[in-house]
Amino acid sequence: MPRINLLPWRDLERKRKRQEFMFAAVGAIVVALLVGLLLRFQYDAQIEHQNTRNQYLQSQIEILDHQIAEILDLEQQKKRLSDRIEVIQKLQSSRPEAVHLFDQLVRMLPDGVYLTSVKQTDRRIQIKGVAESSTRVSAFMRNIDGSEWLKDPSLEIIETKGGSDVGSNFTLYANQVTTQSGPSPEKSKAKPASNKTAQVLSSHLGGAI
Repeated sequence: MPRINLLPWRDLERKRKRQEFMFAAVGAIVVALLVGLLLRFQYDAQIEHQNTRNQYLQSQIEILDHQIAEILDLEQQKKRLSDRIEVIQKLQSSRPEAVHLFDQLVRMLPDGVYLTSVKQTDRRIQIKGVAESSTRVSAFMRNIDGSEWLKDPSLEIIETKGGSDVGSNFTLYANQVTTQSGPSPEKSKAKPASNKTAQVLSSHLGGAI
């Protein structure tokens, strides 16, 4: 019976399978590399697209920030203008009050009383002057108490310097009243002083009223 040597065939078969395995491994590596490159390109494209969107959003945010700053500046300007308009309106509304105030002071001023200073702080009026006697000051306070533009007269100080011909220096305060319409000449006339005014005058003038 003839004998067949299969060793060369087995070696060839083993070599062929080894080559097929190498080709398959190399092919798998190449495919893996290609898939990795494709994924890398895709990810890079997505990242680039997202970066572009982020830059666009950032630019829009900067534009909005600039617009917000302009709006805030406009709001501040509007507030400053509103404050100025309010001040102007107050000045416009208080202008007739000042005219009426000085007119009333002239009307209420009795003979023998001379004013040297009139100072206003908010609604508080400080009046300084010289009177021939304390009785003239009391008459002046009665007139103030009967005015529609002034109220609550209070005497702070009255002093006599030198001889009786010099007169008395006095300082009194009153509150300015805001009325809807100017007082008529009849209403501007003096009315009798209140008990409170009489008591203040008595304490400061030593019962000279």
